[in-house]
Amino acid sequence: MSAQSLERVCVVMMSAVGDAVHVLPVINAIKRQRPNTHITWVLQPGPSLLVAKHRSVDEVILFDRRKGISAMRQVIGELRKRKFDLLLDLQVYFKAGLISALSGAPRRLGFDRARARDANWLFTNERIHAHAVQHVQDQYFEFLRYLGIDPEPVEWCLGPRPEEREWQREFVSQFDRPLASIVVATSKKEKDWVPERWAAVCDILSEKHGLQPVLVGGDTERERAAAEMIVSLSKAKPFSALGSGLRKLVSILDASELVLAPDTGPLHIAVALDRPVISLIGYTDPRRTGPYRRFHDLLIDAFHDDAAPGPVTMATKSDRMGRITVADVEEKLDIWSQRYRGKS
Repeated sequence: MSAQSLERVCVVMMSAVGDAVHVLPVINAIKRQRPNTHITWVLQPGPSLLVAKHRSVDEVILFDRRKGISAMRQVIGELRKRKFDLLLDLQVYFKAGLISALSGAPRRLGFDRARARDANWLFTNERIHAHAVQHVQDQYFEFLRYLGIDPEPVEWCLGPRPEEREWQREFVSQFDRPLASIVVATSKKEKDWVPERWAAVCDILSEKHGLQPVLVGGDTERERAAAEMIVSLSKAKPFSALGSGLRKLVSILDASELVLAPDTGPLHIAVALDRPVISLIGYTDPRRTGPYRRFHDLLIDAFHDDAAPGPVTMATKSDRMGRITVADVEEKLDIWSQRYRGKS
């Protein structure tokens, strides 16, 4: 593609926080090769809080799915006011496809037919080549390679930003020990670990490793219930920072010696910040949704039954998280202590 054809790019990815984290290296790579490209991102209000004011994101158009059809009309109306050279449909669902098709963009690049869901491929007029299932991050990099853009080096540039450092210092000053952040729950209960076991891990973090457990996440009813149970059962007095907001979450994770998380957005934020993360994954294939390129020695894989699992899959298993034991996590904590402690 010519430089001129990338002057104005629209990115359609309206999904959750983890996906937003995976999109950032795509946008950064475009900006690195084409600094004058203006990038507009169609995104939900929640994850938009994470990337607002990001140096590579020129504009965010909010898609509030709670508003139903009116949200679709509003977003399409906003897109039609602009002229795009290219639209990247990074999402494989019907709503994203419809927004892409009605955006007015002359070139709409999306997934191949095999991977697009909800007939999403019908709404794009260019498609990346068919490819075996792989990590979500690499899947997005296929779009860059199609455009002749090198995704390396992989950069998130997530922060904390200079203006966020004072809050971070004040938060950390409350504690006399290094922090270990625990992501207590996810958007799907099938991905959650058992609160009683998190409580036991809190005690191990405190008594064996001299760490201050900090509970992080959103402010949903399930997250609050999990945190309350963990606090009530643990002797370690974990500190609850639930509901701090995404930007403050970045600061908390960045200040942590260690992060422990199931398959959810904060796991990928930790990776983007290069903070060691113990991943507890059983619902999805960790080769597709686990930590990208880093900390695989700290990964607990409850999804697979053997050492030769075959091709990467998009399948899910709803009964696997309960297989993960406290001893499994303690083993990974020992590995963390030997290989990573004090090096963040």
